[in-house]
Amino acid sequence: MKKNNDYIDPEEVHDEEVNLEPAKDEADGLKAEIEDNLADGSDPLEKLQTKYDELNDSYLRLHAEFDNFRKRTMKEKAEIIKNGGEHVLTDMLPLADDFERALEALHTAEDKAAMVEGMDLIYSKFVSFLNQHGVREIEALGQPFDADRFEAITTVAVQDDSQKGVVIDCVQKGYQLNGKIIRYPKVIVGE
Repeated sequence: MKKNNDYIDPEEVHDEEVNLEPAKDEADGLKAEIEDNLADGSDPLEKLQTKYDELNDSYLRLHAEFDNFRKRTMKEKAEIIKNGGEHVLTDMLPLADDFERALEALHTAEDKAAMVEGMDLIYSKFVSFLNQHGVREIEALGQPFDADRFEAITTVAVQDDSQKGVVIDCVQKGYQLNGKIIRYPKVIVGE
């Protein structure tokens, strides 16, 4: 029946017999189904309204559940923000106690060496506390200057070429928290 380029010759179509039985059977089946629905006495509009009511109720419940979830999540997030530092601050209380005892002893002490030793102990305890919470000092002295890691406050002329572009002195230490810089070290760079 088909020729090149999908051309259909009208005379060939005329000669072919077309079987309309499957389409007629399908139409008869649909007609029977509609007649059955009308014969059972139920109103199709009523069925649709019932289905609509069920879906609408389901939607409203789902919407309410989501709204409750959103409100609960916002409340939990606000609580975390409000009390998030509680653990760290609780861990710092023993350090505050140590400083209080050191200050009391400083006012009454005559042995300077004992006071220096006590302050060194408190400082090492504080550094240990910072390390426990992921805070690390950024090594700066002798490192090549990197503008992404250091804050240069000044440059100093150096005689040795090996010290050019290198950190000569650190004015203020820098720290990183779990790999993220939280305070850049302030450094002096050799020029």
